[in-house]
Amino acid sequence: MENYNQTSTDFILLGLFPPSRIDLFCFILIVFIFLMALIGNLSMILLIFLDTHLHTPMYFLLSQLSLIDLNYISTIVPKMASDFLHGNKSISFTGCGIQSFFFFALGGAEALLLASMAYDRYIAICFPLHYPIRMSKRVCVLMITGSWIIGSINACAHTVYVLHIPYSMVTLACTDTWVYEGTVFLSTTIFLLFPFIGISCSYGQILLAVYRMKSAEGRKKAYLTCSTHLTVVTFYYAPFLYTYLRPRSLRSPTEDKVLAVFYTILTPMLNPIIYSLRNKEVMGALTRVSRRICSVKM
Repeated sequence: MENYNQTSTDFILLGLFPPSRIDLFCFILIVFIFLMALIGNLSMILLIFLDTHLHTPMYFLLSQLSLIDLNYISTIVPKMASDFLHGNKSISFTGCGIQSFFFFALGGAEALLLASMAYDRYIAICFPLHYPIRMSKRVCVLMITGSWIIGSINACAHTVYVLHIPYSMVTLACTDTWVYEGTVFLSTTIFLLFPFIGISCSYGQILLAVYRMKSAEGRKKAYLTCSTHLTVVTFYYAPFLYTYLRPRSLRSPTEDKVLAVFYTILTPMLNPIIYSLRNKEVMGALTRVSRRICSVKM
């Protein structure tokens, strides 16, 4: 973004890529991805709600992941599409603040929720007899509520600080931003690095427990569940960690934009696809719900 007037409260949006002949193609592609994410995440939420076989802590957490992804992509793409169709290349000071808040809040909540999902699998596989107690409905609600509240508090702190910097955006600021960059590094460490290390350690224990299982079918099911979650975790954490833990001198705007497209647009679309295509329980629930709907219509 660029500030085009010192007294203006709007900012010029440079866009993801330089103007070119493929602008329309990129617009159509992004809108298609948005619709796929919208349909996929809404379907996952409804499927988990409608099928009683999926009323378990694991799928309760998964429904929240879909809800976060649904809101996450909705904070970016609709504004982008509207600006493209109307030829508008600016965002207001207030709009920038609102978008920044939801970006930070949803991003932080998803990072913590993915850690909660890893804990759920860790207890289910390593301590199956303790699972009903350690992953009760109350514990699930506390995990989800905590993720949303902590993510929102972090978002408030970042948004308020950024909007009080002259010109409001860090890359446009006329004052030294080393304090804010330090807080970004700290937040990234707390919300991304530590949870990622925790998830990696828990999955090390899970894989060891799975290896010791005597049932081949049990090992296959556990490996499939764990690999699905690890894929989602990698797609989410890796771009964030690579972007925000590097020194500013090693970062480039173009590279940051490409990575931003990945974790704000592509990941919300890929998550429901990964969980549905690689999960027999989800596919089974989809079949049951489809048959129920067809029987009602007939």
